[in-house]
Amino acid sequence: MADADADAGDDDDDADDDDDDADDDVDEEDRLVEEGEIAGDYLEQLLDVLDFDGDIDLDVDGDRAVVSIDGGDDLTKLVGRKGEVLDALQELTRLAVQQATGDRSRLMLDIARWRADRRDRLARLGKEVAERVLKSGEKEALDPMTPFERKIVHDAVAVVDGVVSESEGAEPKRRVVVLPNA
Repeated sequence: MADADADAGDDDDDADDDDDDADDDVDEEDRLVEEGEIAGDYLEQLLDVLDFDGDIDLDVDGDRAVVSIDGGDDLTKLVGRKGEVLDALQELTRLAVQQATGDRSRLMLDIARWRADRRDRLARLGKEVAERVLKSGEKEALDPMTPFERKIVHDAVAVVDGVVSESEGAEPKRRVVVLPNA
């Protein structure tokens, strides 16, 4: 009889573990939503100071908060050449979130859909290069990219059977190379 009670107690412990996992997921989601709200407030103030119009949208994508600014006419000025201004604003926003929460943020900022469009273009490029390499049997090196951009290309190449990709070189000239899978 004591063994049956002990087993029943074990089942309760397992159920508690499942509840803890669900609580962790909710806590993580809440933390990311909070990051997005802090970032949104920071960016709203920044837009006011700079006299830019834009709609701020907050979202959670996987393990990071995503903040998008759309709708303003001059928003491309906040993207800059090759996204340089956008990258700087993202880092400033991450620092603002870190100052408020005490935790490092992996928040992603997109302005005027620049990152979303860039992601789409890079994914298409990765697939096209992979198909060319598959057809020709010759490796192909792409132009240097940021780590974020290389990951998008690697992910796109990974879905094409018969080819692989790797990164070579040193920053800031690190690039993706697509090779036939030997």
